Amino acid sequence: MVGNMIGQQAAALYQNTSKIAIGGSGVVSAGDQDQVSFGSLVKAGIEKVVETQEKSEKMSADAVIGKANITDVVQAVTEAEVTLQTMVAVRDRVITAYQDIMRMPI
Repeated sequence: MVGNMIGQQAAALYQNTSKIAIGGSGVVSAGDQDQVSFGSLVKAGIEKVVETQEKSEKMSADAVIGKANITDVVQAVTEAEVTLQTMVAVRDRVITAYQDIMRMPI
C-alpha cells in the first residue's frame, strides 16, 4: 500500500516537473529557456518539501490536542516523509552527475 502510494506520488511529481519544464507544449524553445531554469525547479521542489513538512507538523500538533484524526496525521506524516526522500534522492543524483562531469577529461 505504501509502495503504491510512493509510486503514484513519484509519477505525479515527474508529471508536474515535465509540465513546468516544457511549458505544456512538449518542446522547449530558446525563448522558454529564459523562463524556466534548473534553479527555479529546485526552488519549487524545496518549497514543496517545506510546505509538506509544515502541514505534517500542524497535523501532529492538532492530534496532540485532539483536533485531528489519527488517519489524517499518519497520511500527512507519510506524505512528508516521501516528499523528503524524493528530494534527497534528487539531490544525490545531481551531486553524482556534477561529480561525473567534473571527472570528464577536457
